[in-house]
Amino acid sequence: QVQLVESGGGLVQPGGSLRLSCAASGSIFSIWTMGWYRQAPGKQRELVAAITSGRITNYADSVKGRFTISRDNAKNSVYLQMNSLKPEDTAVYYCNRAPSYTTWDWGQGTQVTVSS
Repeated sequence: QVQLVESGGGLVQPGGSLRLSCAASGSIFSIWTMGWYRQAPGKQRELVAAITSGRITNYADSVKGRFTISRDNAKNSVYLQMNSLKPEDTAVYYCNRAPSYTTWDWGQGTQVTVSS
């Protein structure tokens, strides 16, 4: 059973930056496409960034140019560098396999709040 632990969220002012981390255990991590998802209050969870085993990346239009996904297979970890944060980026952020129909059980997520 894969366990996912997200960390690095917090309160940040508009225009600020955060780096999220996700550690995975219990699977051959390196072969899977991994993604970062987010869920804002009252909205469906959405995939915002994904990275393949070959490190090809893809981003939702809403975060393109501001967010960068990366991975360290030796550490079974995936990261999300978030720059130029906006209030609409406020959400709980989760990591998991991508696309969404391939996901494992969800972790607890990490809260990101962008507010002045």
